[in-house]
Amino acid sequence: MPNTTITTIRTVAIPAEDQDRTVAFFVDQLGFETQMDAELTEGFRWIEVAPPGSDVSVAIVAASSELPSGVDTGIRFVMTDAEAEHASMTEQGVDVDEILRWPGVPAMFSFRDVDGNSYYVSEPGE
Repeated sequence: MPNTTITTIRTVAIPAEDQDRTVAFFVDQLGFETQMDAELTEGFRWIEVAPPGSDVSVAIVAASSELPSGVDTGIRFVMTDAEAEHASMTEQGVDVDEILRWPGVPAMFSFRDVDGNSYYVSEPGE
């Protein structure tokens, strides 16, 4: 087995048709915080948002033909209370699916951002 100095995941990237609109979605509708917003080169911004206290962020990058929006991101967030989070997102106008419950499995549901990218949230496992 190879040795590695990799210790954690820092950020995951999602495509956005309009970075400002997507930042507003995460901040205003989900309660995330903007951790970084920097113009790296002319017309290219690197933006990171994250839930308060999270060590892992979501990088909001400009969508392109190589990185289209409207995808299943595979990102799974953790929440403490499925009922409360589902109600809050619904109240904020987020496109959410029903809460899924199975015996022995944490409650979870999926939602979509303003570009149709999908995400999942679940209560912590036991």
